[in-house]
Amino acid sequence: MNDLQLATSRTWAEINLDELEHNINILRRQLTPGTKFLGVVKANAYGHGMIECARKLQASGADWLAVATVPEGAELRRNGITLPILCLGQTMPEFCGMISDYDITQAVGDIDNGRKLSDIAQTIGKKINIHVKIDTGMSRTGFYWPSDDAGKNRTAREINELCGLPGLNAEGIFTHFAIADDDPEFTRSQLAKILEAKEYLRRLGRTFAVTHAAASVGVLNYPAAHLDMGRFGLVLYGYASTDNGNEGSTLDLHPVMTVKSRITAVRKLPAGTTISYGRTYTLKRDSLVAVLPMGYADGLPRTLSNNFSVKIHDTLCPVLGRVCMDMTMADVTDVSGVKAGDVATIFDGELIPIAAKNTGTIIHEIVCKPSQRVPRVFIDGGKLRA
Repeated sequence: MNDLQLATSRTWAEINLDELEHNINILRRQLTPGTKFLGVVKANAYGHGMIECARKLQASGADWLAVATVPEGAELRRNGITLPILCLGQTMPEFCGMISDYDITQAVGDIDNGRKLSDIAQTIGKKINIHVKIDTGMSRTGFYWPSDDAGKNRTAREINELCGLPGLNAEGIFTHFAIADDDPEFTRSQLAKILEAKEYLRRLGRTFAVTHAAASVGVLNYPAAHLDMGRFGLVLYGYASTDNGNEGSTLDLHPVMTVKSRITAVRKLPAGTTISYGRTYTLKRDSLVAVLPMGYADGLPRTLSNNFSVKIHDTLCPVLGRVCMDMTMADVTDVSGVKAGDVATIFDGELIPIAAKNTGTIIHEIVCKPSQRVPRVFIDGGKLRA
């Protein structure tokens, strides 16, 4: 059994790098000319495989990559990625040496963290690049930008102090939109705040090489927010909306992930039989039930019990009973010829938005769910490989 046969013997995720490249090309055309392209590959590239997706982004002409943690950035470097890498997450000062060694740009959102990074950078005799985070309404991390003039001046002076700390090179300034898909007024107010903060700092003699504000939906909906760089996350992987996928979108985005599972058994069971833990489903007729080797430990949410359908022979087949840790049952009574070894599609571009809706979450969470024991196999140049 070769590596590809082994990877596709149970449950696996097919990642179509050709479709990722297609999306990159589509999205690049949405940017204002001269605006840099940042691809977000944090969280294992939203479940798609960080190294392979980063390599495709680099080969396709992306300007930057973004991660959430310094170890993610270090892993990219160890695998040959040479693009600038921005770490978006707050980082403990003890990582300062790794930040420098792997040439990672660090987001900094408060003066205390900046001072600690500066102290260690001086101690080890190294310098790190930083992007200053401004909190314009996300209320998560960053220098809070106030509404009163005195507060603005005070905050600007504090940011200017950060930028002048020894061992730090303040390369960029940025913010993050909280509700770019639903509230234009609030989003425009956030854009106005980052531009105002930048102007206050300019008056203090502080300028930045890179200013950025808009992530996926913000880039698509607010051209004025493109500034020096657009950050592309979920849209890279084929979805224009966090909730509705591509419904109503005019963009030709192609979903990149398909999760599949190889049927292990097809069982004939009589009407009245109860299915799975808790006996939450009772067969209403004599039925054929397919057993799928994918459960919540693989990334199929338990909340989809009796609340979802998978595709088998291109037919939607309802999930029966509770999703187990390692297995799930589906009704294939009305599908001819189903047998053990056949492949079921658990998630694809059509099913992922449905799974998100049925579990009361967003598409991001569903694509991130396939666990470590679900191998990623890749389609590249039309060929499937492990």
